[in-house]
Amino acid sequence: MPTRQRTYVIAGLLVLLVALSMLLLSSVLATVFFAITVAYVLFPLSEWFVDRGLSKRLAAAVSTAIAFVAGSLVLVPLVAVLYRRRRDLFGFFQRLPDEVTLAVGEFSYRIDIQSWLVTARDALGDVAVQFASETPILALKGVLFTILVYALLWQPSAPGKVVYRTVPTPYHDIVERFHRRLRSTLYAIYVLQAATAFGTFIVAWVLFALLGYNGAFALAVTAGILQFVPVVGPSVVILAIAASEAIAGDAVGAVLITVLGLTLVGFLPDAVIRPRLARYTTGMPASLYFVGFTGGVLSLGIIGFIAGPVIIALLVEAVELLATENGSAETEPAQASERR
Repeated sequence: MPTRQRTYVIAGLLVLLVALSMLLLSSVLATVFFAITVAYVLFPLSEWFVDRGLSKRLAAAVSTAIAFVAGSLVLVPLVAVLYRRRRDLFGFFQRLPDEVTLAVGEFSYRIDIQSWLVTARDALGDVAVQFASETPILALKGVLFTILVYALLWQPSAPGKVVYRTVPTPYHDIVERFHRRLRSTLYAIYVLQAATAFGTFIVAWVLFALLGYNGAFALAVTAGILQFVPVVGPSVVILAIAASEAIAGDAVGAVLITVLGLTLVGFLPDAVIRPRLARYTTGMPASLYFVGFTGGVLSLGIIGFIAGPVIIALLVEAVELLATENGSAETEPAQASERR
């Protein structure tokens, strides 16, 4: 009994300390979570390097560097496109009229372009100031992310040993099933996002080229990268092009790019690529994946596109475990009755 009481006391202290840690480290929880998920995905790559003769330290370092480069490839092209097209962008804003009147039948609506531009300029200025003020914090989070990914890849078995020593032996199979489900789901999420973004880029490039837009490749790159931004996505590019066409007086072009762009670029990749990969790789229905994706984004923000599907996947695994246990419990009495 004293040993059991000590176990309960230590378990209570563990729960309390976990709660306090989450409270004190709330500002970096997203970074820690993101690092853990990336390490899960990169672990097979690190093991591949080890099998090719690299030491664990070097394999972890190379895999971490690949993760850093891959993350940079998501942001650098967007910044490069905006920088290269800055003159065209500034020229477009300078050519905008002070106001635009939209007339449909007997109804008309006046849009004050200048006031919108002033509001947008002030908002961008606030974002720039906030980004500049948080640059040291972002740099620290980047260092923390790199260190965590490297540490998890260098000693991948350390967290598992702690879990297995904490969880009673009869439940180790449950931990292993959750581990396999989590690893496969995270891998599928990252592959799914990359595949959807690449499909968006291809469709957008073809569409913009066929419609004769200058800089079709740059616009397609922007649309593909924005696919990583939940909810908003590449629709921003389509609506911006449509707005520029409408302001220039080309109503037909505005309607055409809106209909084709939102259908082929904004909707088609999500409707075709994402459900197919979600169904074949995560092992759960596409509807449940979308529930997790949408709920996670609305509840947790950008990190929710990972956390939401992960929670749903673990929920599905728990349901399957319960169904398996109930089936085993029903089979054992039946077998005992047959033996009698």
